[in-house]
Amino acid sequence: MNSVVEKSSTGLDANVAAALTYIPIIAIVFLVIEKSSRLVKFHAVQSLGLLVAWMVVWFALGILGMVPVLGWATLLLWPLVAVGMFVVWLIALLKAFKGEWWKLPVIGDIAEQQSASL
Repeated sequence: MNSVVEKSSTGLDANVAAALTYIPIIAIVFLVIEKSSRLVKFHAVQSLGLLVAWMVVWFALGILGMVPVLGWATLLLWPLVAVGMFVVWLIALLKAFKGEWWKLPVIGDIAEQQSASL
C-alpha cells in the first residue's frame, strides 16, 4: 500500500518539517521560507506560542518566588512546571512528526487562525 506524503516547499516531508519547528529558531526559519504546507506553518506558530507560554509561566514563577510567604512554594513548582512543559512539548513534537493537527487548548486555535493567513 503506497501512501502519498505531503511535501514542504523546502523539499522535506511536511511531517518532518513540522516536527523540526518545535526547535524555536527553526520555527522562525520555517515561518519565513515555507510557502505551501499549512501543517508546517500551523506547527511553527503553535511551537512559538508554546515557547511564549513557557516564558510567561517561568516569569510568573520568578515573581511569585519573590513574595516572602509564598516564595518557598516555588521550589516545589519549578520542577513540576518544567517537567509538565517538557511533556507537552514532546507530545506536540511527536504529533507533528505523525502529521497530525494536534492543537493545544488556547495556543492551537490561535495557531490555526494565524497559519491560515500566512
